[in-house]
Amino acid sequence: MQGRSRKNFLSSAVILWILIVEMAETTAPPQAESAVQIVYTERPQDEEPESFHLRILSSVLGSEEAAKDALLYSYKTAASGFSAKLTPQQVDEISKQPGVLQVVPSRTLQLHSGHGKLH
Repeated sequence: MQGRSRKNFLSSAVILWILIVEMAETTAPPQAESAVQIVYTERPQDEEPESFHLRILSSVLGSEEAAKDALLYSYKTAASGFSAKLTPQQVDEISKQPGVLQVVPSRTLQLHSGHGKLH
């Protein structure tokens, strides 16, 4: 009889553990998804633009390696800035960095649309 009650106890413990894990997963806040952002910066004076952009990203992401992984493109000619995949929290943090002018979501726009117009 003792073996049977031990088996029931173990079964109950396993079921309880599964329920706790399931509840923890469903009640955990969803991870913020990253999205491509355009970060407009001041034009650096004594530094290469891409190095400047990586330095700004590194200050928020914690390492140069993470910054290199997140950096999609460095803008150097008509505007100074870069595009990177960032979470909403990272956008808030990077907006406060010295040299950052503006952060806007990247969007794709169509120049022509509607009936009778070129596509």
